[in-house]
Amino acid sequence: MTLHRFATFSIHLTQQAEHALSQWIEPCLGCDLISAGAIRELRSDGTHLHLHLHNELGFPAEGYRESLSRAVKALLLAHTNAASVEIEIEWAVSAASITRQTLPGVKHMIAVASGKGGVGKSTTAVNLALALAADGARVGMLDADLYRPSQPRLLGLSGLPDTRDGKLQPMIGHGVQCMSIGFLVDEESPVIWRGPMITQALTRLLQETHWENLDYLIVDLPPGTGDIHLTLAQRMPVSAALIVTTPQDLALLDARKGLRMFEKVNVPVLGIIENMSLHVCSECGHEEHIFGSGGAQRMADQYGSELLGELPLDMRIRVGADDGVPVVIAEPTATLARTYQTIARRAAARLSLRAQHAASTVLPAVIEA
Repeated sequence: MTLHRFATFSIHLTQQAEHALSQWIEPCLGCDLISAGAIRELRSDGTHLHLHLHNELGFPAEGYRESLSRAVKALLLAHTNAASVEIEIEWAVSAASITRQTLPGVKHMIAVASGKGGVGKSTTAVNLALALAADGARVGMLDADLYRPSQPRLLGLSGLPDTRDGKLQPMIGHGVQCMSIGFLVDEESPVIWRGPMITQALTRLLQETHWENLDYLIVDLPPGTGDIHLTLAQRMPVSAALIVTTPQDLALLDARKGLRMFEKVNVPVLGIIENMSLHVCSECGHEEHIFGSGGAQRMADQYGSELLGELPLDMRIRVGADDGVPVVIAEPTATLARTYQTIARRAAARLSLRAQHAASTVLPAVIEA
């Protein structure tokens, strides 16, 4: 092959690769890698392609790197004339500027909310946090349900947190930094506080805890749309929110209120998670939609949001919660844990895209009458 033909072939091969990549939707990002700005380098050397995905793949990908590499390699081999493909993948979570300025040690705050109690929000929040940590992220958990704190039990933690230089040191459960009012009051003692006291307590738990170099601080909110939610949305640097619901009409009605609340205070909603979507009988394998079906998808369609995933009604989730060993830790390779992992990656990837688009824009929080 002459030098001219070699150069022409290399250019054509690169063009083929660019076209193939522009047509392929990466499952976590929900868009192609070129639009996501994830390609640092794409070059050809004869019949060899080299692709370097870099930091703009802005979500944790330690456990995903290999499967992503295989998928992209298969794509390029199938849709180009390349004889071989080499892929490098890097990832890093960039800090939101407003979070970095107002909450040192935290890159992003993600609120996990539900309009109604009893939908499995706290259990979902802790498993998502652990899934992000398993993918290489540094993760914290703020238990903002001050009336009914559950994260100490879910993470198998007890005792009083240490203090250093006037700040609380988070407790560590399965590698996740955690702070909760549950560490500071007796487990069986009710918290009987009025709104201003709750607001002050939440602010102190968040700002007077020494969060150490977190990519994500997951905030487990109480049900409803009360003082805690408004305090968090208006006074704290919340990057985005996730809504947890069941398919039941009553739960969906309340979940809609939660979604609309975040819209009103300019907190983007990354998507909706449908919990208790399906029950599979452990004896016969019969599948039954106990709480109805398709509700979260309809809600996502109605509000221009996205259904990030569906979780079954499974006894292992309850057992893990009671034992302080959530299912993502207890059975990390099981289908159920992989479902949490997929939802966590999708949420983190969507947040990375929003962070890129909103890097130069800060919207004020406004409450409409």
